[in-house]
This record gives sequence, structure tokens and C-alpha cells, in this order.
Amino acid sequence: MALSNHQSILALLALAISAFAIGTTEFISVGLLPLIAEDLEISVTTAGLTVSLYALGVTFGAPILTSLTTSMSRKLLLLLIMFIFIIGNSIAAFATNISVLLIARVLSAFSHGVFMSIGSTIAANLVSEERRASAISIMFSGLTVATITGVPIGTFIGQQFGWRIAFFIIVVIGVIALIANSLLIPSSLPKGTRTTFHDQFKLLTNGRLLLLLIITALGYGGTFVVFTYLSPILQNITGFQEGTVALILLGYGIAIAIGNMIGGKLSNRNPIKALFYMFIVQAVILFSLLFTAPYKSLGLITIFLMGLLAFMNVPGLQVYVVILAERFVPTGVDVASAINIASFNAGIAIGAYLGGIITDTIGLIHTSWMGALMVIIAAILSGYCLSFESKDRNKIGVKGVVS
Repeated sequence: MALSNHQSILALLALAISAFAIGTTEFISVGLLPLIAEDLEISVTTAGLTVSLYALGVTFGAPILTSLTTSMSRKLLLLLIMFIFIIGNSIAAFATNISVLLIARVLSAFSHGVFMSIGSTIAANLVSEERRASAISIMFSGLTVATITGVPIGTFIGQQFGWRIAFFIIVVIGVIALIANSLLIPSSLPKGTRTTFHDQFKLLTNGRLLLLLIITALGYGGTFVVFTYLSPILQNITGFQEGTVALILLGYGIAIAIGNMIGGKLSNRNPIKALFYMFIVQAVILFSLLFTAPYKSLGLITIFLMGLLAFMNVPGLQVYVVILAERFVPTGVDVASAINIASFNAGIAIGAYLGGIITDTIGLIHTSWMGALMVIIAAILSGYCLSFESKDRNKIGVKGVVS
């Protein structure tokens, strides 16, 4: 595609704005849980469904809707995604009961799932081949900025003016993204590549890929047992004032961004080995929160470290699923990536759900060891993957195996 440097930068900026809006709406509920619970007169655990059902919406929406929309124009699909995003968040902003709010969250999640599946492809097609990695990183910068600033600022706005205003501002950002996409994204983008049913079946029945998808759900989702209920933990156990929570979430977001970059570098050579050790450290930190949360200084240090490890595993998991797909089902790499996105969000849903059960039964503080348990299982399964890699190396040498 022949776009000038100036045109491609503007188009990538439009994608980054979309990614910022979608990234903000994914986790905004975490900071607003106490406010939503109080306003709608429900328990914090019930309010937590706004996180878990959103994640489930992405889980099923990413692979299914991506597969169903491969023949659509990429620009038309992108505009449709943002329109659905706007509708979903508008309904959330005016929701007067939890049922309507949950429907709105699931609707928004559908747009999230498809965007994450096609966003990288669109970004790559906007530039020349040697600039594709940079283009994708620009698009994903919107998600990084959302993690660092969108969620804490949205939390602060919700605390000052009401949680509905936070959702309304997300709608405004969505409208800006829709306009930017309509004006700056070219209409001549290539359509998606349809993966045959046979290849999809091979992906879903490959034992090594299935094992990695389980690792993704457990290792990534373990943090969300705690993170989903981080605001009430900070207020009710650590003893911080409501206004301070937004600042702590800002620090948590910065830690996530740092950890994500570190994770990428650590995973370059041998992703599954790096993941094995990451999960062990992550489990130790989550478990330690059980003892440090009642103390402000120690609690803050632990929460910062928790943020550092929370997304550190993402690059390794994404790289390794591509390595396995290229090895076992080369024609299904794109679908494998979409399924892995589903696994990330399945982990969020499982983590948030388990966190709610723990909170209701034995208390908020115990979410820490439950999250640690999920992650340590991921570490054990990663150890199995390491042993499989060793067997592969012995059978076929280093060809096709990351060492």
C-alpha cells in the first residue's frame, strides 16, 4: 500500500486512539467497583461481574467474530467496531441497574475482541515491510498509555463526578477515534485471510497449543484474582483514602508498562524458560501480599511489584503461541493469536470470578494466595513445556526450536 510517511503516521495515530479507548474501558471498572456497588446498591462482588463478563465477551468474541468477519473490508469493520464500542459504553453510562450495565459491558467487549485481532494486521499494512514492527508498537502504545493514565484518571473522574461520567468520557474518546478512523484509515486495506475449518480443528486439538492456552489463562489471570478487587483492598485493608487510590493505580500502571518492556527483552531468546521463572517470582509476590497488605509501605511495595510482574508474561506468551503455531499449524498463526487473546481474557474472567467467591466467603485479603496458586500451576505447566522443548531438540535438533 503506497502511503506517504505523513499519512501512515496519522493513520497509526487513529489506531492508537482507538486502542487507548478500548484499553481504558477494559479495566476502568476495577477502579470504579466501590462506586458502582454503592450507587446500584449491590455487593462489590456483584459489581466485579463488570470485569469478568467483559473478559468473557472478549474470550468468545475474539476468535468467533474475527473468523466471521474475514471477508469484510478492514476499514468498514474497524468503523463498525468503534460504533459498537460507542453504543456499549453509552448504555453503560446511562445504566440504572446491574443487568443493563452487564449487557453494556459484554457489547463493548465484542468490539474489543475483534479490534485486538485485526489491529496489528491493519497497522502492518499501513507501512512498508521493514517498518511493520514499529507500526504495531505505535498502535499498541495506545493500550500502554491507557494502562498508565486512562484507568487512574477515569477512576479519579468517577470519584469526583460519578462513575457514569467516566464512561461518558470514554464514549467521547470513542467518537474521536471513529472520526479519526473514517478520515485517516485508507479504504484499500487487504481483507483478512480465512483459515480453513481443518486448520482451526488442528489448532484446537494440538496438545502443545492447548497446554499453552491453559498456561496463558492461569498465569495471566492469577493477578486478576487480586487486581479486580484492588480498590476495596487498598481502602478496607491497607487503609488508604479513596482519593489516594487513583494515584496508586497510576503507579501500578507505570509498573505494568515497565514490566511489559522487561518481559519482551527477557523472552527474546527462550520465551518458555523466561515464563517459567517469571511465574515463580509472580506467585511469590502475590502470596506475600497476604502479609504485607495491612501495612501501607510494605503493601505499596508489594503492589508495585505485582504490577511489574502482571503483564511481564504477555510478550513471552504471545511469542510462544506463534512459535508453536508455526511449528504445528503454519497456516493458522493468525487464528492461534486470536485464540490466545481469548485465553488472556478467559484468565481475567476466571480470576475475577474466583476473587469474588473468595471475597464473599473468607475475605478480600485471601484473594492473594488464590491468585498465587493459579500462577504456580502455570509455572508447573511451563516446566512441562520446557521438557517438551528439550525432547524436540533431541529429536530434530535446534531447527525450528528456540534455544
